[in-house]
Amino acid sequence: MNEKHYVYLIPGFFGFADLGGITYFHHVRQIIERRFRAAKIDVEIYEIKTLPTASIARRTGRLLEKVAQTALGEGPIHLIGHSTGGLDARLFVSPGASVDLSGPYTLDAFADRVDTIVTVATPHHGTPMANFFSSILGEKILYLISLTTIYTMEFGKVPMTIMLALGEIFTELDDHLGLEDSVLDGLYEKLFSDFDEERQEKIKAFLGEIKKDQTLVTQLTPEGIADFNAMCKMREDTRYGSVAMKARKPGLKSITEIGLNPYRQTSHLLYRFLHWLCDDDDARYPECSDEEIALFERVYGNYPDRTQSDGVVPTRSQVWGTLFHVGKGDHLDVCGHFDDQERDPPHYDWIATGTSFSFPQFEELWNAVCSFVLQEG
Repeated sequence: MNEKHYVYLIPGFFGFADLGGITYFHHVRQIIERRFRAAKIDVEIYEIKTLPTASIARRTGRLLEKVAQTALGEGPIHLIGHSTGGLDARLFVSPGASVDLSGPYTLDAFADRVDTIVTVATPHHGTPMANFFSSILGEKILYLISLTTIYTMEFGKVPMTIMLALGEIFTELDDHLGLEDSVLDGLYEKLFSDFDEERQEKIKAFLGEIKKDQTLVTQLTPEGIADFNAMCKMREDTRYGSVAMKARKPGLKSITEIGLNPYRQTSHLLYRFLHWLCDDDDARYPECSDEEIALFERVYGNYPDRTQSDGVVPTRSQVWGTLFHVGKGDHLDVCGHFDDQERDPPHYDWIATGTSFSFPQFEELWNAVCSFVLQEG
């Protein structure tokens, strides 16, 4: 065995590490452990318990605390961030970065040890969706989506009565601009009642963090992230790699692919709503290199335009450093939240997109991440 490596998995927007057994990175650790073991490299893997919607500086401070407490050797550090977690990783190594800390730690000693940063479906140039979630109505909807996502990870699916209520909200959103809190409170109570008492307390604490601090939402707007990029510099000795994803654009093909199941069709209404929020033909993203364009064309058959996304982040916004993997899937598929109920523990799909992401694509993605980290090929 060579010197020990330290890998940190950083959740994204409203992300968590583990809510009483509900995992964010589902089956990701197993793939990474297997690949490092095959390379005969000793590795320790940690999932960051981050602040769901706090500022990038606060989230990065939480990351530093965990790294300082666990990366006790002198071996290389690898930061792998999903969604906003990729921005936390970038700020961690940015020369002269300032982060919010609650302990006696400094970035310099650990930033110098970061060998690799991998970002997966990260909004490096923002997401138009953040403009909606920064509104009063958006805050209410974000809270509800967070809870229903957690519920699906635990039980496999949300009760059909609640799915129908969600479908009504998302298809007739304009009629709900004056949506009373009592309507949402009724949905919350129905969902919470199915969790045991211990799990309820953990979830309430997590959702309480969302209510307490939503600074991140405004930072993820295209305007907010432009300010972040202006001050967050790349570190010279760190390798940056990115994974970009694209889900099927909502339409007749996606509806047909999903099938007649009423639950999945109702879930698809949420996806159509989210994809619509990402669809901004006026958005501006840096042009990709010839090599990146060739990779997109090889996988997708075309170079993504400004309206294509994984349902949360525009595909072109996800490119940073070396684009080493391009895939077809939605924003949560990449973390293991797709339909595969035969595995132990099972995978559950919360957002039905009709993209047909499955375990082979999941393994291919995370094997590509490991190959980049291990500098293979």
